[in-house]
Amino acid sequence: MTTEHMNEEHTAAAGADDVVLEVSGLSVTFPSDDGPLPAVREVSYELRRGEALGIVGESGSGKSVTSMAIMGLLPRNAKVEGSAKLLGQEIIGLSDKRISEVRGQKIAMIFQDPLTSLNPVYTIGYQIAEAVLAHRKVSKKAAMDRALELLEIVGIPSPEQRLRQYPHELSGGMRQRVVIAIAMANDPDVIIADEPTTALDVTVQAQVLEALQKARQETGAALVLITHDLGVVAGQVDRVGVMYAGRIVEMGAVEEVFYRPRMPYALGLLGSLPRLDGDRGDRLTPILGTPPSLRDLPEGCGFAPRCPMARDLCHQEEPRLALLETGDRQDAVEDGGSVEGTGPAHTAACHFSEELVGATAADLFRATSVDTEGVGSVAEVEAAESSVAGARGEYLDELGEEPGRAGSGTAEPKVLLTATDLVKNFPIRSKGLLRRRIGDVQAVSGISLDLRERETLALVGESGCGKSTTARLLLNLIKLTSGEVSYLGRPLHDLTDRRMRPLRKDLQLVFQDPFASLDPRMTVADIIAEPMRIHGSAHRDARKRVSELLELVGLNPEHGSRYPHEFSGGQRQRIGVARALSLNPRVLVLDEPVSALDVSIQAGVINLLEDLQDELGLSYLFVSHDLSVVKHIADRVAVMYLGKMVETATTDQLFSSPAHPYTQALISAIPLPDPVKERTRERITVTGDIPSPADPPSGCRFRTRCPKFANELSDAERAKCVEEPPELMDRGAGHRDACHYSKVIELI
Repeated sequence: MTTEHMNEEHTAAAGADDVVLEVSGLSVTFPSDDGPLPAVREVSYELRRGEALGIVGESGSGKSVTSMAIMGLLPRNAKVEGSAKLLGQEIIGLSDKRISEVRGQKIAMIFQDPLTSLNPVYTIGYQIAEAVLAHRKVSKKAAMDRALELLEIVGIPSPEQRLRQYPHELSGGMRQRVVIAIAMANDPDVIIADEPTTALDVTVQAQVLEALQKARQETGAALVLITHDLGVVAGQVDRVGVMYAGRIVEMGAVEEVFYRPRMPYALGLLGSLPRLDGDRGDRLTPILGTPPSLRDLPEGCGFAPRCPMARDLCHQEEPRLALLETGDRQDAVEDGGSVEGTGPAHTAACHFSEELVGATAADLFRATSVDTEGVGSVAEVEAAESSVAGARGEYLDELGEEPGRAGSGTAEPKVLLTATDLVKNFPIRSKGLLRRRIGDVQAVSGISLDLRERETLALVGESGCGKSTTARLLLNLIKLTSGEVSYLGRPLHDLTDRRMRPLRKDLQLVFQDPFASLDPRMTVADIIAEPMRIHGSAHRDARKRVSELLELVGLNPEHGSRYPHEFSGGQRQRIGVARALSLNPRVLVLDEPVSALDVSIQAGVINLLEDLQDELGLSYLFVSHDLSVVKHIADRVAVMYLGKMVETATTDQLFSSPAHPYTQALISAIPLPDPVKERTRERITVTGDIPSPADPPSGCRFRTRCPKFANELSDAERAKCVEEPPELMDRGAGHRDACHYSKVIELI
């Protein structure tokens, strides 16, 4: 859909003034031992029939609590104030019986985790039919027929078979589509989707978003889409509201907010994103600091402690959501809706919003790798950066002129880590006392790669493709079924744990979940010092060494006595990096290191990793499913599918001219945070789900989902795909892919 078409549809909807949901002054407060916690503060908006409204913001901003309050799903101790009218009916404060008559019939909700939304003891068909029977006087057969129809609409393959299956027998994408089917069962007027694609791979995310669009077309429902993914918002909604510290701080047409943001926080969110259509050389611009505690909100504007343009007024008076228009119509508005004759209103809560006209995130936020929680003035930020620079200088002095380190002057980068024909099969055992081996899960099937010094090699692919297993095989954390791994020419795969220990100084791992990988009973200083003690390298000035490492990753050394739970997610990930650096490694294996972080915090960690690589000469094996991050940080990329490598190339080669159909589908499925580009770009749709690694397809493993196989090849060509596994062939300049009929195309 073109932007002009979208605007015409939205203007028509707005002109009809057909409001289906009107939220006014909605506030939610939770009691706590430390006093009241205001999770949502004076949220107001209108939603018109057929309209899609996106709600975005960092974790803890109040997005989900707002929707739960509207649905009447908050715990009894929550204090809810304000109004939410559905088709003119007030639904805040309704009894359980009365709100149950509304939920599912007039307003429905799609939750983030479909597995917890579905009852594991009932079949899929029963649960969809139950939603129909709860609000309609029809026979059970008619309800099951409706369930079958809904599964067909949302694009679930073999719907007759799925009706009789249980939730655990379906993949994550299919479960989410089942939840969408339940939501649309009674043709509701409003659908609230709370992070419906967060835990899904990008190809499955595209399928779920398509199902959500079909649900809106079939029911005519208005949509409230809650998400942290600005690319999804750009392609799916008409208007967008940005939340921060429990308030809506900016709202307007999606093009207005994305192209002309007038609140510093919204501008910062957009600047924090690594973009698929961006320049690899562009440094990300993180938002300094972290969101405030809702128990201790600052005076005035909640964003002022993190805002570079904050002034005395910002710390004294909280700005209202004001209409952004030229002339003398600067009246404060609280609903974020349309103003007669002007189309969707653009509103922002900033005292100095006019100063952001034409500004970019780089203009406003200074790109830095320093974590500046509690740092206010520009002078303090500069002092913090200077301190980090000094710590890194001392660290480099300690490293000296080791081979592969910064300043070593090595002309040709040497190969540090090599893997040849890696295979890892996990046994499938029967039930019962004997538990005989009855099969194998082929997690990794013949992977070969090499990692050079001062290089970032990215392993990408969908969940279950074998990325993390490959990373652990390279570090000898799990034993190979077959194949070889060597570090600087020394074989690793046959070393015992005792003989492997000295080499672990050079090979370190940073885990995906920084909270789970840090011992909650140890202080941060002890966590960072622990590897030094294990390897017998602790010395008298260990405390000084820990302080240097904390400064190196942009943290305050005085916080070494704190425990992990006292830090934010981004800070915990920095602690994990500091621990990994404590033994002066040469290789860091980064397993999804930023996937659990908000985009503003993610940007700071990515900048930190780039700085450390430049200054310390590190090599990274970067495991990720986020191709936008990969494009920004990687030098080379290896794409995996169902245990095999299907394409490998330099980052520029892969993203400018992908050759394998799977790589093309991955890149085309990544949403762009640009409304015009996102709605007009070419799409390559992958259908179905990943086959079981216990029983992979013959020949090419991707053929069961390959658009080229389904739509372009002749019968003879298909037979070759079915019978012959494609080899990884060099197409020139080191660009290799494993497809019998690969063809380079441009997607971005």
